[in-house]
Amino acid sequence: MILYSFRRCPWAMRARLALRYAGCEVRVQEVAMKNKPAALLALSPKGTVPVLDTGNGVLEESLDIMRWALERNDPQDWRLRADPAAAQQAEALIARNDSTFKAQVNLYKYAERYPEHSREHYRQQAETWLAALEVLLEGRAYLLADHPSLADAALLPLMRQFAGVEPQWFAEAAYPRVRSWLEGWLASDLFKAVMAK
Repeated sequence: MILYSFRRCPWAMRARLALRYAGCEVRVQEVAMKNKPAALLALSPKGTVPVLDTGNGVLEESLDIMRWALERNDPQDWRLRADPAAAQQAEALIARNDSTFKAQVNLYKYAERYPEHSREHYRQQAETWLAALEVLLEGRAYLLADHPSLADAALLPLMRQFAGVEPQWFAEAAYPRVRSWLEGWLASDLFKAVMAK
């Protein structure tokens, strides 16, 4: 199996997290986005990453890859099968992360391209999401259970990107639980393994 990936892409990052966690034997093919390999374009003409060639089919969306991996092996119950309500909540969190928060991170990170408002304005727009996650993390280290879930792994890469825009602000912001959650993931053996060059 081959995963076409780009190391810093948040979508590829979360696909690698789930594949590694599930113990799937995958060869990761790093893609230069300005010089995409013909093999990738043959599998997926849109040419974005991640793309997983399973040998029995092609998966072109990070969430599809994550779910495929968890179907094969899910030792910590990332799918939250023991708690259907939490599993449903995970889907809602991921949907908001991948739509609203993704758009907010883009505006915040590339504020100079969107001069209608200041970077601070774009950051403040995103803070409602941080506040919501801060509440979810009250009394536990993960978003929806006392162990990681699909939601944690799916949200992590974009939050990492958000935190990296103004590291000093993030370090001092009024979201200590979100900060601790992110730092815990970034320090984990799993994350370090999927980010190794």
